[in-house]
Amino acid sequence: MPGCASSSSMPPRPGSGDGRRAAPGQCAAGEGGGARTCTGVPALVDTNVLVYRFDPRFPAKQQIATALLRRGLVDDRLRVPHQAIVEFFAAVTRPLDDGRPLLAPDDARREAEEFLTQFVVLYPTEALLRTAIRGSATYQLGWFDAHLWAYAETYGLPELISEDFQHDRVYGTVRVTNPFLRAERSSRR
Repeated sequence: MPGCASSSSMPPRPGSGDGRRAAPGQCAAGEGGGARTCTGVPALVDTNVLVYRFDPRFPAKQQIATALLRRGLVDDRLRVPHQAIVEFFAAVTRPLDDGRPLLAPDDARREAEEFLTQFVVLYPTEALLRTAIRGSATYQLGWFDAHLWAYAETYGLPELISEDFQHDRVYGTVRVTNPFLRAERSSRR
């Protein structure tokens, strides 16, 4: 799509491409199965960050999302939940008001596969689903938001990067950060 750089132009994640999955509360294994040190404290990234990366309708948010993902790759600091990749594909292939999607299905598949290669992807477990069910009731979250939050809670990630929750609020052990607040404030002026 014109104006949107492919995620393949983003730097590769150290040790990427081996299909590793992180276990709850752990960093993924390094090359050859050895332990690897995570730089910084990893954070969970929500679907909206992945989608804004390819959405030219919101240039400030697109720039923020691109920088955040690039920095997360370099620092090996971001984790992507399986749910976000599924939602990403659905969101970017859905027709917009003009009848065209953000990405053609082939491009969306390619980008989803790049996310799988570039980032540590977290997958749901029974414990995660139970945490989501409890979180939905405790915090009055909709199911998909509770499920997303449960990834961070279950995998021990102290930060959830999203615009869909209250900024700086703590849910359990997870603090929400909205990286797009500045862009939203600027667009209201």
